Amino acid sequence: MPQKPSVPIKVIGKMNPGVAYTERHAVRAVLYNPASRQVALIHIIKGNYYKLPGGGIEVDEDHCAAIKREILEETGCKVSVDNTAFFAQSEEWRNDLHQISFCYSARLVEDTGRPELTDVESSEGLSHSWVPVDRAISTIREVQPTSELGNFIQERDLFFIETFVSAQGGK
Repeated sequence: MPQKPSVPIKVIGKMNPGVAYTERHAVRAVLYNPASRQVALIHIIKGNYYKLPGGGIEVDEDHCAAIKREILEETGCKVSVDNTAFFAQSEEWRNDLHQISFCYSARLVEDTGRPELTDVESSEGLSHSWVPVDRAISTIREVQPTSELGNFIQERDLFFIETFVSAQGGK
């Protein structure tokens, strides 16, 4: 668990006291390529939304290892990240899921060009692209998701990318 005090937190949805929630912890990353000054966005065709790289934390896995694994799987990129890169958090209440996502900044080290997508990710049409940071914000904001999940992810990841840009002085 990150030790950084007072990071911005966004709560999405509301807890329903009558629901037995499944707890899930996840990591997200604003993956930055310093050479091109761009960030990676994941496009999900089924559901029509964009998201930041990331996913669930496995048992006995620390946050940095989870970020490196998820980014390699989704984009084929090797990255540099450490605990000091934690900058925002979200808490989501959807259906019977209570998910806490921890967002980090990560720097591109190498793009292998070989994502390791699951069958589900492939069937959903998952792909990634590199876009300027300001275009990443507008891309996430302007898309119209066709699923409830896409709407939750849009709200969460827009918060993360806007928080990242604000922390960088609006660059």
